[in-house]
Amino acid sequence: MSSGDRGQAVGVKGTYEVRTYGCQMNVHDSERLSGLLEGAGYERAPEGSDGDADVVVFNTCAVRENADNRLYGNLGRLAPMKTKRPGMQIAVGGCLAQKDRDTIVKKAPWVDVVFGTHNIGKLPVLLERARVQEEAQVEIAESLEAFPSTLPTRRESAYAAWVSISVGCNNTCTFCIVPALRGKEKDRRTGDILAEIEALVAEGVSEITLLGQNVNAYGSDIGDREAFSKLLRACGKIEGLERVRFTSPHPRDFTDDVIAAMAETPNVMPQLHMPLQSGSDPILKAMRRSYRQDRFLGIIEKVRAAMPEAAITTDIIVGFPGETEEDFEQTMHVVREARFANAFTFQYSKRPGTPAATMEGQIPKEVVQERYMRLSALQEEIAWDENKKQVGRTLDLMVAEGEGRKDGATHRLSGRAPDNRLVHFTKPDAEVRPGDVVTVEITYAAPHHLLAEGAVLNVRPTRAGDAWEKRNTEAAAKPAGVMLGLPKVGAPEPLPVAAGSGCGCD
Repeated sequence: MSSGDRGQAVGVKGTYEVRTYGCQMNVHDSERLSGLLEGAGYERAPEGSDGDADVVVFNTCAVRENADNRLYGNLGRLAPMKTKRPGMQIAVGGCLAQKDRDTIVKKAPWVDVVFGTHNIGKLPVLLERARVQEEAQVEIAESLEAFPSTLPTRRESAYAAWVSISVGCNNTCTFCIVPALRGKEKDRRTGDILAEIEALVAEGVSEITLLGQNVNAYGSDIGDREAFSKLLRACGKIEGLERVRFTSPHPRDFTDDVIAAMAETPNVMPQLHMPLQSGSDPILKAMRRSYRQDRFLGIIEKVRAAMPEAAITTDIIVGFPGETEEDFEQTMHVVREARFANAFTFQYSKRPGTPAATMEGQIPKEVVQERYMRLSALQEEIAWDENKKQVGRTLDLMVAEGEGRKDGATHRLSGRAPDNRLVHFTKPDAEVRPGDVVTVEITYAAPHHLLAEGAVLNVRPTRAGDAWEKRNTEAAAKPAGVMLGLPKVGAPEPLPVAAGSGCGCD
């Protein structure tokens, strides 16, 4: 099965549901799990099945303190369903499975399969083995068996796609458990990456997001420090590829050649997600982050000099052990100087198994909460000010699917600007499909979105729109009960100010 093709099911075995927690890597892994299950003969359960599928797969995250409580709570709710339906199977994979292993089956003996981050391709085999042997199958590989992009993938979007360029991470940040669970960085061959992108474009995809735990360290595995910038430039030569994004880079590895490649390659979008984590040098040192405030702000300055209209977003941890009020004020200083378009800020929580979890100077919850609220208020004000600068600009938007929750009531559609800002626009008379491109004038700014209240200036049908229309026509022709809804992945969404599911480990 090709990277964007679901393939032909060999006799329907039943329905499946994949529940995803965590970062973009997990989201993309879930696309692969869906592709594997459909290739093995399963059909996706209707939207809203809520555990009423023949196979339920949990793709887990382990970076938050309450990750295990969340998993076991959900598993507990499925136990009575499984009692009523003996043929039902439950599988647990992802980072928490890699960490907890046999513990999962001990705590939830009704689980059929436990698999890790390195062997997701084994899921169909393990499910079948569990069914035949009538006992739980726990298989955790200690290292990557094959680069996961060789697996079949059931992509959620017809017009936008994730493309993994590396897995694992070589950093040792004291708050992050990901390197222990995903392993050391392993880079994918450039030729394989470009071949996958070309195949996706041939299927109608017009936007890709290069994905890695530390995406701009790409090349360290092969000894080429400029490999990532070369990859960006190579993407610029792929005909039909309109938008290229990437996430998430690390300030340590963000070099001038990458900035030049971004500025000089037309289809690389003027958008950068650059994790800060803290603005305090002592806290950055305690985090084992290999840069300091001056280095971070220097990167921002260079990016803005090369791409004045770039939107820069970030990750910030509030209340890391030992953080003083002075340390926190340094973070506030960087936020004022950098003027992020958006920020994913969250309160520090212990990650079991990380050095930071046992550090002295754990900050009281009420102090962390108060600082978090101050930071959120500042970032909200800055984001609104930065969005107001967009008013009056004429922008080309890629029409998005399902990103405007109120679009039906407001008779609007939604799309993404080149810098990934979300824009709601007046629905034109002409047909517009997700993946098509419209030209609009921005008339209003809110902190987290923009409005284009006037008439659409131009509609450009695209091959991506054709691909979306073809997929939905085929879906509509399927027998009733087999729906392709479920949570949308597609183009990555901007990182919210409030704490969310991102791991913040870059």
